Amino acid sequence: MKIIAVIPARLNSTRLPKKLLRDLHGKTLIRRTYEASLDSKLFDDVLVVTNSNEIVNELKSHQINYLFDSNEYESGTDRVAAIASEINADVIINIQGDEPFINANTIQSIINLFSSDKESEIGVVSVMTPIINDEELENPNNVKVFTDSTNNAIYFSRYPIPFKGNINTSKAYKHVGIYAFRKQFLMKFAELEVGDMESSEKIEALRLIENNIKIKMIKSDEIFIGIDTEEDIQKAIKFFSEKSNL
Repeated sequence: MKIIAVIPARLNSTRLPKKLLRDLHGKTLIRRTYEASLDSKLFDDVLVVTNSNEIVNELKSHQINYLFDSNEYESGTDRVAAIASEINADVIINIQGDEPFINANTIQSIINLFSSDKESEIGVVSVMTPIINDEELENPNNVKVFTDSTNNAIYFSRYPIPFKGNINTSKAYKHVGIYAFRKQFLMKFAELEVGDMESSEKIEALRLIENNIKIKMIKSDEIFIGIDTEEDIQKAIKFFSEKSNL
């Protein structure tokens, strides 16, 4: 089974402009993410897909594999899906360009799930982590996910779900934006139209739910660190600085 990691990379992020080209202790964020993905040894190949000439210049200068697609898309998953037919792979894993700290154990669990699925019944896998406090639960930037008894996603929302009637019995999970697709399911995603739920919540996973495509959720206790703010950038710089001094 051939596993390819694809990193969608757009330059015009809303909360932190040009963040993928920000310097993290001597290397740009997109370069850090690419190298961490490559160094994990979990993938047969890693490539970046982008519509930015500035990002292309950075990729070229460091011999980073990439595909250029000038189109605009609703989401990173749409960007990856658009070039899926050009990728020679059985499973394509969408790695967020703003997460330079690869969670190897979780990604290995995703790969193991596909490997053990001999009938190829599982088409899409994603990740959720326990929400530990009310601040996380109520933050609309944290996407919450609710699943059925077999860990297939029922719904994703920016609102707190499920309703916390009792803090000791209500379990809430945060969705982590890692999507893993069998190639044919990713190509199918590219053909789907945006529905009412996705339009309302601004969560592309709901496009699959609205079209009756199951998403198998993996529970992970690893810490996922994305870079969305200036404070996040400074924390990451501090981490890489301390790491280089070890």
